[in-house]
Order: sequence, then structure tokens, then C-alpha cells
Amino acid sequence: MSNEREQRATRAEQMRKDRERAEKRQRNLITVGIVAIVVVLIAVAAFAVTAQSKKRAHNTELVAPAGATKDYGVVYTAKDAGGKAAKDPVRVVIYEDMQCPICQRFEQANGRYLVNAVKSGEIEVEYRFVAFLDDLGASPNEYSRRASNAVLCAREEGPTQFKVLHDLLYANQPEEKTFGPNDNKLVEQAVSVGVAKATAESCILKHKYVPWLEKSTAAMQKAKVSGTPTVKIDGKNVTGTGGGIPSMIDIQKAVDAAKK
Repeated sequence: MSNEREQRATRAEQMRKDRERAEKRQRNLITVGIVAIVVVLIAVAAFAVTAQSKKRAHNTELVAPAGATKDYGVVYTAKDAGGKAAKDPVRVVIYEDMQCPICQRFEQANGRYLVNAVKSGEIEVEYRFVAFLDDLGASPNEYSRRASNAVLCAREEGPTQFKVLHDLLYANQPEEKTFGPNDNKLVEQAVSVGVAKATAESCILKHKYVPWLEKSTAAMQKAKVSGTPTVKIDGKNVTGTGGGIPSMIDIQKAVDAAKK
């Protein structure tokens, strides 16, 4: 009887050990499974971060925008405005910084006149975007560069989108020394005027034309242009009363003189 009890005890002990080994194997399998899932999730997250980083990696190469001139301008012509050019339209050169409040006032006062004059074929406008106000602390998040870059990105879609976004950003210009819209907001604004989302993201998020804008800003200084807006017609500065910003009357007088 004693042997039988010992055998039962031995079998019970063996069963207990077998059960513990089975439970240990199961725990090991669960642990391995969890580790595998974590590794996969980390890999997926790393891929997503890498892809997002590549999507937003800022361009460092010099890329000229569509319609660029050798003097770092972008020309807006009668054809671009939906009109028909005259034989010899007068070139109106405008240096401007998208963060410049005086540029905004110039646009508010003269924007419609300029568009009509371009559309009629009388003039064409060469916009020379610069970003010197960023370096003077006018924008905590470099709005000058990023806004000008966004407008140049819109030019990839077409001159209409370029001009509409240009006007929209001036109409919603942030106050100096405040944070301007971030890049995602600039993408939204570009899309709202007809720029394809893929085009806006690939260009605006990468700051595609910022290196070109740096060259444009340096060219402005080399040309001894000291501020914005600066308007030039036939190589001469056009100013208003007392050297202030020119009105449409001042610009028209200069255009008429350039035709003679």
C-alpha cells in the first residue's frame, strides 16, 4: 500500500513538473510574440518617422522657380493675367518682402491698378522676392522666407495660382514680430487657390526655393536696394511724395515716360 502511495505521489510530482514546464514554454512563447510585435511596431514607427523626415527635409540646392529672370525676379505678363501683350510692354520691377507691412499697403493701394495694366498689355511686372526682414527679427519663424517660397511654389502650378496666393498672403499678413502661419497652413492656403496638394507639400514643406531666395536677397543688397517695396521702371526708382511709396499715378507717369 505504501508503494502505491509513493507511486501516486511520484506521478503527481511528475505531472506538476510537466505542467510547470508547459506553462513556462507558454510564457516564453507569449514573451517572444510580444517582443516580435514590439519590434514590428518600432520598425513601422521608425519607417514613418523617416518617411516624414524625408518629406520635410529642407532643400539645400539652388533651384530657380518657373519664369525666373537672371536678376532673381519672376515675371507676370499679360498672358499670365489673361490678356494680350502690347508690342513693347514696360517692365515694372518690384522688390518686396512678404512680411513687409509697407509692401502690404503698397499692394492694397496699387494691386488692382497693376493687374489691369498688365492685363491690358501696357506693362509687365517683375516681382523680386527677398527675405531680409527675417534676419532683422521681424518674424520669429522666418515667415518672409517661407511665404515667398510658398508663392514661388504656387508658380509651379501656374501664374494664376501664383498671383492669387501672392495676394491672399498679403491680405492675411501677420504682424511683425509675431509667428506667421506654419508650413502646414501655407500648404492649406496654396491648395485653397488651386495648387495640387502633392505639389504644395513637396515644394512648401521642403523649402524648395529658399536657397534661391537667399541669392535674391543678396542680389538686392548688391544692387544697393535698401528697402521694400522698391519700384523701378527703366532702371529708375519710382517714389511717391516726399520719397514715400509710389501711388498708381506715380507709377503711370513713370510708365508713360518709359514709352517715350
